[in-house]
Amino acid sequence: MAKFIIEGGTPLKGKVKIGGAKNSGFKLMIAALLSEEPTTLRNISNIRDVAVMKEIIEALGGRVEVDGDHSLRVSPRGLNKYQVPTDLAGKSRASSMLMGPLLARFGKAVVPLPGGDKIGARPLDRHLTGVEAMGAAFEQLNNQLIVKSYSGLIGTDYSFGKNTHTGTETLIIASVLAQGKTVLKNAAAEPEVDDLINMLNSMGARIRRVGPRIIEIEGVSSLHGTHYTVMPDRNEAVTFACAALATGGELTIENVRLPDLAAYLEKLSEIGAGYEMIKGESFVNENLKVFAKKELKSADVVTGPHPGFMTDWQAVWTTLVTQAAGESIVHETVFENRFNYVPQLVKMGAKIKLFNPSVERPEMFYNFNWQDNKPDYFHAAKIAGPTPLRATEVVVADIRAGATLTIAALLAKGISVLHDIEHIERGYEDFEKRLTALGAKIKKVV
Repeated sequence: MAKFIIEGGTPLKGKVKIGGAKNSGFKLMIAALLSEEPTTLRNISNIRDVAVMKEIIEALGGRVEVDGDHSLRVSPRGLNKYQVPTDLAGKSRASSMLMGPLLARFGKAVVPLPGGDKIGARPLDRHLTGVEAMGAAFEQLNNQLIVKSYSGLIGTDYSFGKNTHTGTETLIIASVLAQGKTVLKNAAAEPEVDDLINMLNSMGARIRRVGPRIIEIEGVSSLHGTHYTVMPDRNEAVTFACAALATGGELTIENVRLPDLAAYLEKLSEIGAGYEMIKGESFVNENLKVFAKKELKSADVVTGPHPGFMTDWQAVWTTLVTQAAGESIVHETVFENRFNYVPQLVKMGAKIKLFNPSVERPEMFYNFNWQDNKPDYFHAAKIAGPTPLRATEVVVADIRAGATLTIAALLAKGISVLHDIEHIERGYEDFEKRLTALGAKIKKVV
Protein backbone atom coordinates (compact mmCIF):
# COMPACT_ATOMS: atom_id res chain seq x y z
CA MET A 1 0.00 0.00 0.00
CA ALA A 2 1.25 3.49 -0.88
CA LYS A 3 1.99 6.08 1.79
CA PHE A 4 2.82 9.76 2.21
CA ILE A 5 5.92 10.89 4.09
CA ILE A 6 5.36 14.48 5.19
CA GLU A 7 7.68 16.93 6.93
CA GLY A 8 5.50 19.57 8.52
CA GLY A 9 5.99 23.16 9.59
CA THR A 10 5.94 24.98 6.22
CA PRO A 11 3.15 27.47 5.38
CA LEU A 12 1.46 26.82 2.04
CA LYS A 13 1.74 29.67 -0.45
CA GLY A 14 0.97 30.21 -4.12
CA LYS A 15 -1.85 29.33 -6.50
CA VAL A 16 -3.81 26.13 -7.08
CA LYS A 17 -6.45 25.45 -9.74
CA ILE A 18 -9.49 23.42 -8.74
CA GLY A 19 -10.48 20.48 -10.95
CA GLY A 20 -13.84 19.01 -11.87
CA ALA A 21 -16.09 17.93 -9.01
CA LYS A 22 -15.42 14.43 -7.72
CA ASN A 23 -19.08 14.12 -6.66
CA SER A 24 -20.24 15.01 -10.15
CA GLY A 25 -17.85 13.73 -12.83
CA PHE A 26 -18.18 9.97 -12.47
CA LYS A 27 -21.96 10.28 -12.05
CA LEU A 28 -22.19 12.24 -15.30
CA MET A 29 -20.41 9.29 -16.93
CA ILE A 30 -23.34 7.13 -15.79
CA ALA A 31 -25.89 9.61 -17.13
CA ALA A 32 -24.13 9.57 -20.50
CA LEU A 33 -25.19 5.94 -20.88
CA LEU A 34 -28.82 7.03 -21.36
CA SER A 35 -28.06 8.10 -24.94
CA GLU A 36 -27.13 6.03 -27.96
CA GLU A 37 -24.62 8.70 -28.97
CA PRO A 38 -21.22 9.55 -27.45
CA THR A 39 -20.88 12.31 -24.87
CA THR A 40 -17.75 14.33 -24.16
CA LEU A 41 -17.09 15.45 -20.58
CA ARG A 42 -14.60 18.27 -20.07
CA ASN A 43 -12.90 19.35 -16.82
CA ILE A 44 -13.13 15.83 -15.42
CA SER A 45 -10.57 15.02 -12.75
CA ASN A 46 -8.14 12.13 -13.13
CA ILE A 47 -9.12 10.43 -9.88
CA ARG A 48 -9.67 6.83 -8.88
CA ASP A 49 -13.49 7.10 -8.81
CA VAL A 50 -13.46 8.15 -12.46
CA ALA A 51 -11.06 5.32 -13.34
CA VAL A 52 -13.33 2.78 -11.58
CA MET A 53 -16.41 4.04 -13.45
CA LYS A 54 -14.47 3.77 -16.70
CA GLU A 55 -13.75 0.12 -15.88
CA ILE A 56 -17.41 -0.54 -15.04
CA ILE A 57 -18.70 1.02 -18.27
CA GLU A 58 -16.18 -0.91 -20.35
CA ALA A 59 -17.05 -4.16 -18.52
CA LEU A 60 -20.67 -3.55 -19.56
CA GLY A 61 -19.62 -3.18 -23.20
CA GLY A 62 -19.37 0.59 -23.51
CA ARG A 63 -16.27 2.64 -24.26
CA VAL A 64 -14.55 5.47 -22.42
CA GLU A 65 -11.73 7.21 -24.25
CA VAL A 66 -9.38 9.99 -23.19
CA ASP A 67 -10.24 12.95 -25.40
CA GLY A 68 -7.58 15.47 -24.41
CA ASP A 69 -6.41 16.83 -21.08
CA HIS A 70 -9.11 16.25 -18.43
CA SER A 71 -11.62 15.26 -21.08
CA LEU A 72 -13.35 11.91 -21.65
CA ARG A 73 -15.56 10.59 -24.42
CA VAL A 74 -18.20 8.14 -23.17
CA SER A 75 -19.76 5.92 -25.84
CA PRO A 76 -22.67 3.66 -24.80
CA ARG A 77 -23.21 2.09 -28.23
CA GLY A 78 -21.66 -1.25 -27.38
CA LEU A 79 -23.45 -1.82 -24.06
CA ASN A 80 -24.49 -5.48 -24.00
CA LYS A 81 -24.54 -6.51 -20.32
CA TYR A 82 -26.92 -5.64 -17.50
CA GLN A 83 -24.88 -7.08 -14.61
CA VAL A 84 -22.34 -4.81 -12.94
CA PRO A 85 -19.19 -6.76 -11.97
CA THR A 86 -19.07 -7.31 -8.22
CA ASP A 87 -15.37 -6.56 -7.85
CA LEU A 88 -15.76 -3.17 -9.53
CA ALA A 89 -19.03 -2.14 -7.88
CA GLY A 90 -17.44 -2.68 -4.49
CA LYS A 91 -15.08 0.18 -5.25
CA SER A 92 -17.82 2.73 -5.97
CA ARG A 93 -20.64 4.03 -3.79
CA ALA A 94 -22.60 5.21 -6.87
CA SER A 95 -22.94 1.84 -8.59
CA SER A 96 -26.66 1.75 -7.76
CA MET A 97 -27.14 4.75 -10.07
CA LEU A 98 -26.50 2.40 -12.99
CA MET A 99 -30.01 0.97 -12.47
CA GLY A 100 -31.55 3.72 -14.60
CA PRO A 101 -29.52 3.27 -17.80
CA LEU A 102 -29.57 -0.55 -17.54
CA LEU A 103 -33.34 -0.71 -16.96
CA ALA A 104 -33.93 1.65 -19.88
CA ARG A 105 -31.84 -0.52 -22.20
CA PHE A 106 -32.44 -4.08 -20.98
CA GLY A 107 -35.41 -3.92 -18.62
CA LYS A 108 -33.20 -5.55 -16.01
CA ALA A 109 -30.23 -4.62 -13.87
CA VAL A 110 -28.10 -6.62 -11.48
CA VAL A 111 -26.21 -4.24 -9.24
CA PRO A 112 -24.00 -5.30 -6.32
CA LEU A 113 -24.39 -3.32 -3.13
CA PRO A 114 -22.20 -0.21 -3.39
CA GLY A 115 -18.82 0.18 -1.77
CA GLY A 116 -16.68 3.30 -1.39
CA ASP A 117 -15.88 5.00 1.89
CA LYS A 118 -17.07 3.44 5.14
CA ILE A 119 -18.51 6.66 6.58
CA GLY A 120 -22.06 5.52 7.21
CA ALA A 121 -24.73 3.09 6.15
CA ARG A 122 -25.60 5.03 2.95
CA PRO A 123 -29.14 3.61 3.00
CA LEU A 124 -30.40 2.36 -0.35
CA ASP A 125 -34.02 2.38 0.77
CA ARG A 126 -34.33 5.98 -0.39
CA HIS A 127 -33.26 4.89 -3.88
CA LEU A 128 -35.16 1.63 -4.19
CA THR A 129 -38.57 2.72 -2.93
CA GLY A 130 -38.53 5.46 -5.54
CA VAL A 131 -37.63 3.09 -8.37
CA GLU A 132 -40.27 0.68 -7.05
CA ALA A 133 -42.87 3.49 -7.16
CA MET A 134 -42.03 3.82 -10.86
CA GLY A 135 -43.01 0.21 -11.49
CA ALA A 136 -39.78 -1.70 -10.98
CA ALA A 137 -39.57 -4.87 -8.92
CA PHE A 138 -36.43 -5.79 -7.03
CA GLU A 139 -35.02 -8.47 -4.82
CA GLN A 140 -31.78 -8.93 -2.96
CA LEU A 141 -29.76 -12.07 -3.55
CA ASN A 142 -26.71 -12.23 -1.30
CA ASN A 143 -24.96 -8.88 -1.93
CA GLN A 144 -26.67 -8.19 -5.24
CA LEU A 145 -29.79 -6.24 -6.14
CA ILE A 146 -31.83 -7.65 -9.03
CA VAL A 147 -34.12 -4.98 -10.47
CA LYS A 148 -36.64 -5.65 -13.26
CA SER A 149 -38.95 -3.43 -15.30
CA TYR A 150 -39.57 -5.11 -18.65
CA SER A 151 -42.50 -2.85 -19.56
CA GLY A 152 -40.58 0.33 -18.76
CA LEU A 153 -40.64 2.74 -15.84
CA ILE A 154 -43.67 4.97 -15.31
CA GLY A 155 -43.52 8.53 -14.03
CA THR A 156 -44.69 9.06 -10.47
CA ASP A 157 -44.92 11.53 -7.59
CA TYR A 158 -42.36 10.59 -5.00
CA SER A 159 -41.34 12.31 -1.77
CA PHE A 160 -38.05 11.48 -0.06
CA GLY A 161 -38.44 10.93 3.68
CA LYS A 162 -35.03 12.52 4.26
CA ASN A 163 -32.54 14.37 2.11
CA THR A 164 -30.52 12.06 -0.15
CA HIS A 165 -27.98 13.38 -2.63
CA THR A 166 -27.30 10.13 -4.49
CA GLY A 167 -30.91 8.99 -4.16
CA THR A 168 -32.12 12.14 -5.91
CA GLU A 169 -29.59 11.63 -8.70
CA THR A 170 -30.58 7.97 -9.05
CA LEU A 171 -34.26 8.83 -9.53
CA ILE A 172 -33.52 11.70 -11.90
CA ILE A 173 -31.54 9.33 -14.13
CA ALA A 174 -34.27 6.67 -13.89
CA SER A 175 -37.03 9.20 -14.70
CA VAL A 176 -35.55 10.83 -17.80
CA LEU A 177 -36.66 8.05 -20.20
CA ALA A 178 -39.70 6.95 -18.17
CA GLN A 179 -43.23 7.30 -19.50
CA GLY A 180 -44.99 10.46 -18.28
CA LYS A 181 -44.03 12.97 -15.63
CA THR A 182 -42.13 12.35 -12.40
CA VAL A 183 -42.22 14.78 -9.51
CA LEU A 184 -39.54 14.44 -6.84
CA LYS A 185 -40.33 16.18 -3.55
CA ASN A 186 -37.88 16.90 -0.73
CA ALA A 187 -35.22 16.33 -3.38
CA ALA A 188 -31.58 17.22 -2.73
CA ALA A 189 -30.59 20.82 -3.55
CA GLU A 190 -26.83 20.23 -3.87
CA PRO A 191 -25.03 21.98 -6.77
CA GLU A 192 -23.82 18.60 -8.06
CA VAL A 193 -27.47 17.58 -8.56
CA ASP A 194 -27.99 20.69 -10.67
CA ASP A 195 -24.84 19.79 -12.60
CA LEU A 196 -26.48 16.47 -13.48
CA ILE A 197 -29.74 18.22 -14.42
CA ASN A 198 -27.91 20.71 -16.65
CA MET A 199 -26.03 17.97 -18.48
CA LEU A 200 -29.14 15.85 -19.04
CA ASN A 201 -31.06 18.88 -20.32
CA SER A 202 -28.23 19.51 -22.78
CA MET A 203 -28.86 15.92 -24.01
CA GLY A 204 -32.54 16.65 -24.63
CA ALA A 205 -34.05 15.84 -21.23
CA ARG A 206 -36.85 17.97 -19.79
CA ILE A 207 -36.00 18.57 -16.14
CA ARG A 208 -36.67 21.63 -14.03
CA ARG A 209 -36.70 22.72 -10.43
CA VAL A 210 -40.09 24.16 -9.58
CA GLY A 211 -39.10 24.82 -5.97
CA PRO A 212 -35.95 24.61 -3.83
CA ARG A 213 -36.58 20.89 -3.24
CA ILE A 214 -39.09 19.96 -5.94
CA ILE A 215 -37.90 18.60 -9.29
CA GLU A 216 -40.15 17.80 -12.26
CA ILE A 217 -39.02 15.42 -15.01
CA GLU A 218 -41.04 15.02 -18.21
CA GLY A 219 -40.03 11.70 -19.71
CA VAL A 220 -38.68 11.77 -23.27
CA SER A 221 -38.32 8.96 -25.80
CA SER A 222 -34.58 9.40 -26.38
CA LEU A 223 -31.53 11.51 -25.64
CA HIS A 224 -28.63 12.64 -27.80
CA GLY A 225 -24.96 13.06 -27.01
CA THR A 226 -23.50 16.32 -25.75
CA HIS A 227 -20.34 18.20 -24.83
CA TYR A 228 -20.44 19.23 -21.19
CA THR A 229 -18.04 20.89 -18.73
CA VAL A 230 -18.09 19.47 -15.19
CA MET A 231 -18.52 21.98 -12.34
CA PRO A 232 -15.50 22.75 -10.12
CA ASP A 233 -15.00 20.69 -6.97
CA ARG A 234 -16.13 22.69 -3.93
CA ASN A 235 -14.75 20.03 -1.55
CA GLU A 236 -11.29 20.35 -3.08
CA ALA A 237 -11.48 24.14 -2.76
CA VAL A 238 -12.33 23.90 0.95
CA THR A 239 -9.55 21.35 1.53
CA PHE A 240 -6.85 23.61 0.07
CA ALA A 241 -8.28 26.64 1.89
CA CYS A 242 -8.18 24.84 5.25
CA ALA A 243 -4.65 23.61 4.57
CA ALA A 244 -3.39 27.13 3.79
CA LEU A 245 -5.09 28.71 6.81
CA ALA A 246 -4.04 25.96 9.23
CA THR A 247 -0.38 26.28 8.21
CA GLY A 248 -0.47 30.08 8.40
CA GLY A 249 -0.05 30.48 4.66
CA GLU A 250 -1.60 32.39 1.77
CA LEU A 251 -3.25 30.76 -1.21
CA THR A 252 -5.17 31.79 -4.31
CA ILE A 253 -7.65 29.07 -5.24
CA GLU A 254 -8.60 29.34 -8.91
CA ASN A 255 -11.74 28.13 -10.71
CA VAL A 256 -14.29 28.11 -7.89
CA ARG A 257 -17.98 28.97 -7.78
CA LEU A 258 -18.25 31.19 -4.74
CA PRO A 259 -22.02 30.73 -4.16
CA ASP A 260 -21.33 27.00 -3.67
CA LEU A 261 -18.96 27.91 -0.79
CA ALA A 262 -21.26 30.38 0.99
CA ALA A 263 -21.69 28.30 4.17
CA TYR A 264 -17.93 27.78 4.42
CA LEU A 265 -17.07 31.44 3.81
CA GLU A 266 -19.54 32.45 6.51
CA LYS A 267 -17.61 30.31 9.00
CA LEU A 268 -14.27 31.73 7.83
CA SER A 269 -15.56 35.17 8.77
CA GLU A 270 -16.65 33.83 12.14
CA ILE A 271 -13.21 32.43 13.04
CA GLY A 272 -11.41 35.56 11.81
CA ALA A 273 -9.70 34.04 8.77
CA GLY A 274 -8.76 36.30 5.90
CA TYR A 275 -10.24 35.81 2.46
CA GLU A 276 -10.95 37.80 -0.70
CA MET A 277 -13.11 37.03 -3.71
CA ILE A 278 -11.26 37.74 -6.95
CA LYS A 279 -12.77 37.80 -10.43
CA GLY A 280 -11.40 34.94 -12.52
CA GLU A 281 -10.70 34.59 -16.23
CA SER A 282 -14.01 32.79 -16.76
CA PHE A 283 -17.23 34.78 -16.59
CA VAL A 284 -18.72 31.82 -14.70
CA ASN A 285 -16.07 30.84 -12.16
CA GLU A 286 -14.00 32.99 -9.82
CA ASN A 287 -10.93 32.85 -7.60
CA LEU A 288 -10.74 32.79 -3.82
CA LYS A 289 -7.74 34.11 -1.92
CA VAL A 290 -7.32 32.92 1.68
CA PHE A 291 -4.67 34.11 4.12
CA ALA A 292 -3.76 34.06 7.79
CA LYS A 293 -4.18 37.57 9.20
CA LYS A 294 -4.45 37.04 12.97
CA GLU A 295 -5.09 34.39 15.59
CA LEU A 296 -8.07 32.26 14.69
CA LYS A 297 -10.95 32.03 17.14
CA SER A 298 -13.33 29.16 17.82
CA ALA A 299 -16.68 28.63 16.12
CA ASP A 300 -19.38 25.97 16.16
CA VAL A 301 -20.52 24.09 13.05
CA VAL A 302 -23.54 21.92 12.36
CA THR A 303 -23.36 19.95 9.13
CA GLY A 304 -26.41 19.61 6.93
CA PRO A 305 -27.72 19.31 3.38
CA HIS A 306 -27.19 22.20 0.97
CA PRO A 307 -27.20 25.15 1.52
CA GLY A 308 -25.80 24.13 4.91
CA PHE A 309 -22.23 23.32 5.94
CA MET A 310 -21.25 20.19 4.02
CA THR A 311 -20.55 16.94 5.84
CA ASP A 312 -17.56 16.54 3.48
CA TRP A 313 -16.05 19.71 4.96
CA GLN A 314 -16.24 18.77 8.63
CA ALA A 315 -13.06 16.68 8.85
CA VAL A 316 -10.74 19.30 7.32
CA TRP A 317 -12.54 21.99 9.33
CA THR A 318 -11.90 20.05 12.54
CA THR A 319 -8.17 20.06 11.84
CA LEU A 320 -8.27 23.79 11.08
CA VAL A 321 -9.94 24.69 14.40
CA THR A 322 -7.35 22.75 16.40
CA GLN A 323 -5.41 25.97 15.70
CA ALA A 324 -8.23 28.30 16.85
CA ALA A 325 -8.37 29.84 20.32
CA GLY A 326 -11.16 28.47 22.49
CA GLU A 327 -13.51 25.52 22.18
CA SER A 328 -15.15 24.68 18.86
CA ILE A 329 -17.98 22.19 18.42
CA VAL A 330 -18.64 20.22 15.25
CA HIS A 331 -22.04 18.51 15.15
CA GLU A 332 -22.44 15.91 12.38
CA THR A 333 -26.06 15.37 11.33
CA VAL A 334 -25.74 13.74 7.90
CA PHE A 335 -23.87 10.49 8.64
CA GLU A 336 -24.16 8.44 11.79
CA ASN A 337 -20.45 7.58 12.14
CA ARG A 338 -18.12 10.11 10.54
CA PHE A 339 -15.58 10.85 13.26
CA ASN A 340 -13.39 7.80 12.66
CA TYR A 341 -10.43 10.08 11.94
CA VAL A 342 -10.51 11.68 15.41
CA PRO A 343 -8.42 9.01 17.22
CA GLN A 344 -5.69 9.62 14.62
CA LEU A 345 -5.79 13.39 15.28
CA VAL A 346 -5.70 12.76 19.04
CA LYS A 347 -2.65 10.58 18.45
CA MET A 348 -1.06 13.65 16.86
CA GLY A 349 -1.80 15.75 19.95
CA ALA A 350 -5.18 17.27 19.12
CA LYS A 351 -7.48 17.92 22.10
CA ILE A 352 -10.78 16.51 20.88
CA LYS A 353 -13.59 14.96 22.89
CA LEU A 354 -16.42 13.11 21.17
CA PHE A 355 -19.91 13.29 22.63
CA ASN A 356 -23.61 13.04 21.80
CA PRO A 357 -25.57 16.29 22.12
CA SER A 358 -29.03 16.32 23.63
CA VAL A 359 -31.43 16.42 20.69
CA GLU A 360 -35.21 16.32 20.69
CA ARG A 361 -36.65 13.67 18.36
CA PRO A 362 -33.28 12.55 17.00
CA GLU A 363 -34.99 10.26 14.48
CA MET A 364 -36.30 13.42 12.81
CA PHE A 365 -33.37 15.75 13.54
CA TYR A 366 -30.66 13.60 11.98
CA ASN A 367 -30.56 12.99 8.24
CA PHE A 368 -29.34 9.40 8.60
CA ASN A 369 -31.73 6.57 9.38
CA TRP A 370 -31.89 6.55 13.17
CA GLN A 371 -32.13 2.75 13.26
CA ASP A 372 -28.58 2.65 11.84
CA ASN A 373 -27.26 4.42 14.93
CA LYS A 374 -25.25 2.43 17.49
CA PRO A 375 -24.40 3.13 21.15
CA ASP A 376 -20.71 3.61 20.36
CA TYR A 377 -21.32 6.17 17.59
CA PHE A 378 -20.71 9.81 18.42
CA HIS A 379 -22.31 12.71 16.56
CA ALA A 380 -20.34 15.70 17.79
CA ALA A 381 -16.82 16.75 18.74
CA LYS A 382 -15.42 19.41 21.09
CA ILE A 383 -12.09 20.74 19.85
CA ALA A 384 -9.84 22.81 22.13
CA GLY A 385 -7.18 25.07 20.68
CA PRO A 386 -4.81 26.34 19.68
CA THR A 387 -2.95 23.05 20.03
CA PRO A 388 0.43 22.18 18.47
CA LEU A 389 0.33 18.84 16.65
CA ARG A 390 3.14 16.31 16.67
CA ALA A 391 4.38 14.14 13.84
CA THR A 392 3.58 10.42 13.94
CA GLU A 393 2.26 7.51 11.83
CA VAL A 394 -1.46 7.43 11.04
CA VAL A 395 -3.83 5.37 8.89
CA VAL A 396 -6.30 6.85 6.40
CA ALA A 397 -9.86 5.47 6.52
CA ASP A 398 -11.65 7.49 3.81
CA ILE A 399 -11.20 10.38 1.38
CA ARG A 400 -11.93 13.32 3.66
CA ALA A 401 -10.17 11.73 6.63
CA GLY A 402 -7.14 11.37 4.38
CA ALA A 403 -7.25 15.05 3.48
CA THR A 404 -7.57 16.11 7.12
CA LEU A 405 -4.69 13.90 8.27
CA THR A 406 -2.57 15.33 5.47
CA ILE A 407 -3.32 18.84 6.73
CA ALA A 408 -2.51 17.74 10.28
CA ALA A 409 0.84 16.35 9.11
CA LEU A 410 1.61 19.62 7.30
CA LEU A 411 0.99 21.39 10.63
CA ALA A 412 3.04 19.07 12.80
CA LYS A 413 6.75 19.64 13.24
CA GLY A 414 8.74 16.58 12.29
CA ILE A 415 8.05 13.75 9.88
CA SER A 416 4.67 12.00 9.68
CA VAL A 417 3.73 8.90 7.71
CA LEU A 418 0.22 8.43 6.26
CA HIS A 419 -0.71 4.88 5.31
CA ASP A 420 -3.50 3.72 2.93
CA ILE A 421 -3.45 6.91 0.87
CA GLU A 422 -5.34 5.13 -1.92
CA HIS A 423 -8.46 6.53 -0.25
CA ILE A 424 -7.20 10.08 -0.90
CA GLU A 425 -6.58 9.28 -4.56
CA ARG A 426 -10.25 8.40 -4.99
CA GLY A 427 -11.11 12.08 -4.70
CA TYR A 428 -7.99 14.23 -5.18
CA GLU A 429 -5.91 14.31 -8.34
CA ASP A 430 -2.12 14.46 -7.80
CA PHE A 431 -2.68 15.67 -4.24
CA GLU A 432 0.94 15.40 -3.14
CA LYS A 433 2.29 17.05 -6.32
CA ARG A 434 -0.04 20.02 -6.02
CA LEU A 435 0.81 20.45 -2.33
CA THR A 436 4.52 20.24 -3.13
CA ALA A 437 4.07 23.07 -5.65
CA LEU A 438 2.72 25.17 -2.77
CA GLY A 439 5.78 24.54 -0.60
CA ALA A 440 4.75 21.38 1.24
CA LYS A 441 7.42 18.78 1.93
CA ILE A 442 5.59 15.64 0.96
CA LYS A 443 6.69 12.48 -0.79
CA LYS A 444 4.66 9.54 -2.06
CA VAL A 445 6.21 6.11 -1.52
CA VAL A 446 4.74 3.07 -3.28
